[in-house]
Amino acid sequence: MILYTIMPEHLIFPADDEAYTKQQVIYYDGIPFLVQETETKEWEIVRNLSTNPAHFLEQKYAPGARFPLSTITS
Repeated sequence: MILYTIMPEHLIFPADDEAYTKQQVIYYDGIPFLVQETETKEWEIVRNLSTNPAHFLEQKYAPGARFPLSTITS
């Protein structure tokens, strides 16, 4: 079957609820991020929740970047 649509894939084929239960909001360097824990005991950034445009220009804050669990601040 071929589906032609302008709708994004995540609206047509939503992810399981289990994928969202692994995610949480944390602060790293004073910036809020939506992260998920990896198998190597690190946090992987899923989404940058900052309102400062400068935070989106730094590679270390990009989605997919990882940092150790011990570097979390509240």
